[in-house]
Amino acid sequence: MIKMNFKYGVFLLILFGVVNTMLAQKFELTVDKTTVKQNERFKVYFTFDGGDRSSMKGYRPPSFKNFRVLSGPNQSSSMSIINGSVSSTITYSYILVAPNLGEFTINSASLQFNGKNYKTNSVKIKVVKNTSKNRASRNSNQAMSDAELKENVFIRAVTNKRNVVKGEQVTVTYKLYTKLNISSPQISKLPQYKGFWAKELETGSNIQFGTEMYKGVRYRSATLKKVALFPTKSGKLTVTPFELEIPVIVRRKAQRSNDPFDSFFNDSFFGRSETIQFLATSNKVNINVSPLPAKGKPKSFAGAVGEFNFKASLDKSEVKANDAITLKLEVTGKGNIELIDLPDVELPPGFEKYDPKSSKSIKNKGIISGRKTEEYLIVPRVPGVKEIKPLKFSYYNPKLKKYIEQVAPKFVINVSKGDKEYASSSSGFSKEDVKLLSQDIRFIETSNFGLVKRDKGNLIKSWFWGMLILPLFLMFVVIGVKKRQDKLSGNVQLVKSRKAEKKAKLRLKDAQKALDENNLEKYYEEISKGLFGYLEDKLQLQKSESSIEKVASLLAKSNVSAELIKEVESIIEKCEFSRFAPQAPEAATNLYNKTVNVIVEIENLVTGKKKK
Repeated sequence: MIKMNFKYGVFLLILFGVVNTMLAQKFELTVDKTTVKQNERFKVYFTFDGGDRSSMKGYRPPSFKNFRVLSGPNQSSSMSIINGSVSSTITYSYILVAPNLGEFTINSASLQFNGKNYKTNSVKIKVVKNTSKNRASRNSNQAMSDAELKENVFIRAVTNKRNVVKGEQVTVTYKLYTKLNISSPQISKLPQYKGFWAKELETGSNIQFGTEMYKGVRYRSATLKKVALFPTKSGKLTVTPFELEIPVIVRRKAQRSNDPFDSFFNDSFFGRSETIQFLATSNKVNINVSPLPAKGKPKSFAGAVGEFNFKASLDKSEVKANDAITLKLEVTGKGNIELIDLPDVELPPGFEKYDPKSSKSIKNKGIISGRKTEEYLIVPRVPGVKEIKPLKFSYYNPKLKKYIEQVAPKFVINVSKGDKEYASSSSGFSKEDVKLLSQDIRFIETSNFGLVKRDKGNLIKSWFWGMLILPLFLMFVVIGVKKRQDKLSGNVQLVKSRKAEKKAKLRLKDAQKALDENNLEKYYEEISKGLFGYLEDKLQLQKSESSIEKVASLLAKSNVSAELIKEVESIIEKCEFSRFAPQAPEAATNLYNKTVNVIVEIENLVTGKKKK
C-alpha cells in the first residue's frame, strides 16, 4: 500500500510539473495580414500568455515608425485557474495603416513579469499599391462617404491678421467643427511654424464645445489650440496644416435581407452604429510679413515690436567707496517681450560691474504681455562724483506705425571715501610697508671684515636666476588669464555656450519637480524649455531665430549625426504632442531620460569640436 501511495505521489509531482510547463509565460506579436494595400487597415496583436496578471507591468509598445495608428492600444484579457494556479492572457491590439509603399518592420514590444523582461518577435509588413479608387479600403456598406465626412467634421485655422511687420504678433486659432458624434481625437501631425517664434496660448485643459454658425450652417465647435506667432523674417510665410485622427460615430448602413428578423433589428429604434476613423486636416495659413521700416529707426533699436514702457532705477546715489549699488532695468508691455534685449549699461571709470540677474513674468492669454528685468550689482572703487549716462530703449509700434524711443534719466552718484583703503601702488605694498621702506638705512659696521675675493662663477647660483625669472613668468600667466576672462566676459554668446549644460541641468530640475507633483503639462513645458534653451545657448542662437529647422541645420554643421538630430526633433515634437494629450508617467520619465542623454551627447560632440 505504501509503495502504491509513493508511486501515486511521484505521478502527481510529474503531472504538476507538466502543467507548470504548459503554463510557461509567452509574449508574442501577431498580425491579421502581412501584405496590405496602401492606406488599408490591418490589426496588430501583442499577447502575453501565462502567469498572474497582477505581476505584469511596464508594457512598452514599439514606435510604429512608417505606420499610422488609427486605434489602440485596445486591451482585452482572460483568466483561467488550473489546479489552483492562476493564469492570465492579456492582449494589446492596434489598428494601423501604412501610408507609404515598401517593406517595413513592426518592432518588438516589451513588458515585465515578476521582475523579468519579456520581448515579442518583430514582423515585416509588405505595402503594395492600392488599385481601388477610395483612399482607404472601406466596403460598399460604409455608413458615410469621405466627402460627407469632410462636410460634417473639419478643422479651421483662423488668424487675427494676415499682413504684419517683422516681430508683430499673429494669433492662430485651431477650431474643430462637427455635426456628428465624435470620440476623443488624437493628434496625427502638428503644424510647423517655419520662420516664426511660437508661444502656446492658454485654452483650458478640457475641450469645451459650443454652438456656432459657419457659412449659414449650425455646428458644434470647440477651440483645440491657440498659438502666438512672431515672424523672424520678412516675406510670405506659411504655417503647415494641423492633422487630427477623429473617431466619428455614425449610424450603420442597413443591409438588405429577406429575413424579417434582420429588418426588425435594423430599425432605427435600436440605433446600430459604427465608428469610422477620419483624418481631419486644417487649412494652410499664409502670412505676409513686411520688413521694419528703415526710416526713423533709432540706434538703440534692438528688435522690440509692440507697446512697451521702459524705466531704470538706482537704489542709492550716496555711497562710500567699495560699497555695492543696485541698478535695475525694467521693461513692461505687450509684444515680443521674451525676445527683446535690454540696453547695455556703460559705467564711468572706477566702477566694477557684475553679471546681471535676469527675471521675467510672461502672461500668455490672448496678447503676449509681461515684464522683463535685469539687476546689475555695481561697486565704485574711487571716490568722487560719478555719472552714469542716460539709458535708451526703443521699439516699433505697429498700431502707430512708427518707432518710439524712451530715455531713462542720467544717474549722478556721490562716492565718498570708504572705511577701508586699498593700495593704489602697482607694487602691491600697503601704506605701512611703504612708510617703513622710506626710513634711512642705518649702517651697522663700516670696518674691514677681512673679506676674501671669490670666484665670480660661484657668486650667483642657478637657483637665484630661477627665483628671479619665476615672478616674471607668473606675472605673464596672470595677465594672460585676466585678458582671457575679460574676453569671455565681453563675449556674452561664448559665455552662454560654455554654461549651456549647467543651465540645462537647472531647467531640467524644474521638470523633474513638476513630474514628482504629477503636473504633466508643466513637466513637458519645462522639458521643451530646457532642451531649446540649451540648444540656443550652445549654438549661439537668438531666440527670435529659434526653430526646429534652424537648430537642425546648425547641429548638422557641427558634425552632429543625423540620428541624434532626429532624436532632438522627436523630443520637441513629443513635448508639443503631450501638452495636448499628456501621456502616462512612465512615458514622461522616458522622455526626461532621453532629453538628458541627448544634451550629454551634443555637449560631448560640440564642445569636443571646439577644443580641437
